[in-house]
Amino acid sequence: MATFISRSPNETEALGESWGRSAPSGLVIGLCGELGAGKTILARGLARGLGVISRVQSPTFTLARVYTGGRLALYHLDLYRLETREQIAAAGLEEYFSTSGVTVIEWAERWFGESGRLAFRARPLSSTSWPLSPPAPAPGVLRWVTIECLSGTDRRIHYEDIGH
Repeated sequence: MATFISRSPNETEALGESWGRSAPSGLVIGLCGELGAGKTILARGLARGLGVISRVQSPTFTLARVYTGGRLALYHLDLYRLETREQIAAAGLEEYFSTSGVTVIEWAERWFGESGRLAFRARPLSSTSWPLSPPAPAPGVLRWVTIECLSGTDRRIHYEDIGH
C-alpha cells in the first residue's frame, strides 16, 4: 500500500491527473473517505489525465456520469445516496464496469464493504453471485483508495492496486 500526503485540493487533483495519464483500460478506482475528503477532486484530476475536457461534477444526484472524448471513457459513480447493496443492485450500476474505460466509484465501501477490496484478490466475480458478493470487472485492476482528512486542506491518501 502506498501513501500520498496532499497539502491542497490542487495536489489531490494532480495525483488523480497522474493516475489518468497512465490508467489502463478496465481500471476500477474505489474511493473511500468522509464527506468533503476530496473524492470528486481526485476524480476530476483523473478525468483531466485521461484527456476528458468536460467539466467533472459529483454524480451524487444522478448516481452515474459518463465522460467521453479522452484517451479512455470515464465512468464516474457516486453511491452516497444508496445505503444498501440491494439499493445498489436495483440501480443497475454494473453496466458501468467496462473494459473500454476507467470506472471511478465514490463511497465504494457501500458496495464492496470496508474490506471489499479482498474480493478482487482471488478472482473476478460474476454478477450472478449478486447480492452475496459484489460484481467485479474482469479483466482489470482495482485501485482501492482511502482518503483521510488531516486538516482543512491536508489529506492522507492510501492506495493499493489489486488484481491482474
